[in-house]
Amino acid sequence: MKSRRKLAFASVYSALAIVISPLYFPWGLTKAFPGQHFINVLSGITLGPLWAAFIALIVGTIRIMLGTGSFFAYPGGIPGGIVVGVAYMILKKFLSQEKAIIISSLMEPLGTVLVGGTISWFILDPFTGKSMQVVFASILALYYGWLISSISGCVLGAIIVLALNRMGVLKLVFGE
Repeated sequence: MKSRRKLAFASVYSALAIVISPLYFPWGLTKAFPGQHFINVLSGITLGPLWAAFIALIVGTIRIMLGTGSFFAYPGGIPGGIVVGVAYMILKKFLSQEKAIIISSLMEPLGTVLVGGTISWFILDPFTGKSMQVVFASILALYYGWLISSISGCVLGAIIVLALNRMGVLKLVFGE
């Protein structure tokens, strides 16, 4: 796909995420946003992991400026898009397109919760001054909130991408 087309879709995905960015829920110090995980699935599958990371960076920055996001928009968004994109690139070689879409979409929480949540834990850890048991309990709480956000967003993303695939839109637009 030509880079101008990818840039156009990245712009549309970013704009869509910004429009729906008020649909977040506060979770501790974070502002969990299922829309980011939806966009991660959409962009990771249609544009690839680097574009998904770029979109998450742009969306996170704008959400922080608008007050609908916190600093945790970066570790909470970027790894999920990368994992979806890489998983889809690998899986589409071995599985049917629909199976690759479903499995790679459901991998988004792996990037968001395990990778992003752990990065966030290392960011927070120096500021807590607490024992490791208290810190571990706090990371479990962070994982739980992000898991709720991530699963709801990635399931919606999988449904939308599957619908677009079944209607032939992915093939028409992206040449898949």
